[in-house]
Amino acid sequence: MKGALEGIRIIDVSRVLAGPFCSMILGDLGADVIKIEHYKTGDETRGWGPPFLNGESAYYLCANRNKQSISLNLKAEEGKEIFRKLVSTGDVVVQNFKAGTLKKMDLGYESLKEINPSLIMASITGFGSTGPYKDLPGYDYIIQAMSGLMSITGEPDGTPMKVGVAIADVLTGLYTCIGILSSLQHRNKTGEGQEIDISLMDCQVASLINVASNYLSSGIVPERLGNQHPNIVPYQVFSAKDGEMVVAVGNDEQFKRFSAALGRQDLSEMKEFIHNENRLENKSKLIPILEELLAKKTKKEWKGILDKAGIPNGPINTVQDMFDDQQISSREMIVEMDHPSIETLRLTGSPIKLSKSPVKMRHHPPMFGEHTETILEQLGYHPDQIDRFRKNQII
Repeated sequence: MKGALEGIRIIDVSRVLAGPFCSMILGDLGADVIKIEHYKTGDETRGWGPPFLNGESAYYLCANRNKQSISLNLKAEEGKEIFRKLVSTGDVVVQNFKAGTLKKMDLGYESLKEINPSLIMASITGFGSTGPYKDLPGYDYIIQAMSGLMSITGEPDGTPMKVGVAIADVLTGLYTCIGILSSLQHRNKTGEGQEIDISLMDCQVASLINVASNYLSSGIVPERLGNQHPNIVPYQVFSAKDGEMVVAVGNDEQFKRFSAALGRQDLSEMKEFIHNENRLENKSKLIPILEELLAKKTKKEWKGILDKAGIPNGPINTVQDMFDDQQISSREMIVEMDHPSIETLRLTGSPIKLSKSPVKMRHHPPMFGEHTETILEQLGYHPDQIDRFRKNQII
């Protein structure tokens, strides 16, 4: 079966996470992804370790499968010409240089669309191409701070906390992927390419969802609630007999079943707890009662009881616990790939399960410049020219 994006070529000149994560998704879906790396250093994440697997960093490996790698000096005129040739064969360019950098190199969207009028260029920056911050660099950590995310993350009496993964980068990669797929659909209808201006800041702000809406509706500045929910009770971490678990009671009917499962049906009949707004108002009374009840059994015991009652719940797993869970293996969320230098390469699988055009793990995360000669030959360059490029530090 063919991949959904087979026949689409992505020229990926991005580095680190947001751009590479986006292009990996497109590669998983069948697109031909050519990863252009700095001719000397490659993608910075190749050196972000430990851990390393025979010289390859786990960070780099996580976002670069289903790609080919070419090393290229984009500051040299011959390097720019090679890039332009690649663009003429492509459908999408993904780039995350600082705003205006490619334009100064005469490789911006306006220049490249002269070569390829149907080209789609996804430009990822920290703050976008407009506004007073457009020239500032954007790193995930800074975006988590400036977007308000850290101000609502952590315990009420603790310090602001960042999320445990580079969530602004991940969300930006997903939003960029959506923008590219939308642009491809637009091009299918009109024949027109376009530029996608997408920023980490915008993506993180949009991802505040209900918290942002609560503020815009009320003017009340959201505060850190730890593991509690601002609008729903009970919806938080509880300590079972042998460790922590999460219980998420989303509506009044669930609270009735939850109370019955705890052996306290009367809780759901009390005036101060009968509706969610009552429970929210009186959570200081309700939560200690629930804490005492849930501390009497183990996580596994409560899992069985609450699952049977239809109450959303789950243990707080370590990453090891999660990967040991049969649900994860049954969903093929661990994949193994052949690799030239790594005996057993295990990666996180794709969450996209398509019935007609399934995701395929076609190519291992490429070694630095692994496909440089092959790609140049496909562009029509003679082996003697390729040798000269290498001697002149073009590749």
